[in-house]
Amino acid sequence: MSLFDQTPLFYFLLAAATLGLAPFVPEPHIVEKLRMLASGTLVRPLDWFDLALHAAPWLALIVKLVRMAQGAS
Repeated sequence: MSLFDQTPLFYFLLAAATLGLAPFVPEPHIVEKLRMLASGTLVRPLDWFDLALHAAPWLALIVKLVRMAQGAS
C-alpha cells in the first residue's frame, strides 16, 4: 500500500478524470456501463472488461482518499 501513499493525489484525480471518463461524448463509458449493469444488459465479456478498465481509476482514487483519511486521524 505504500505506492498509494507515495503517489500524489493529483495523479489519481487526473486518471479518474481522463481514463475514468473517456470518451466524453456522447456520454462517459463508465456511465453507460453502469446503466447497462443496472438494467441487466451488461452480459458480453467485452462490456465487463470495459467496465473494469473505466472503473479502475475511480477505485484507485477511492483507495487513495480512504488511505489519506486514515492517516489524518
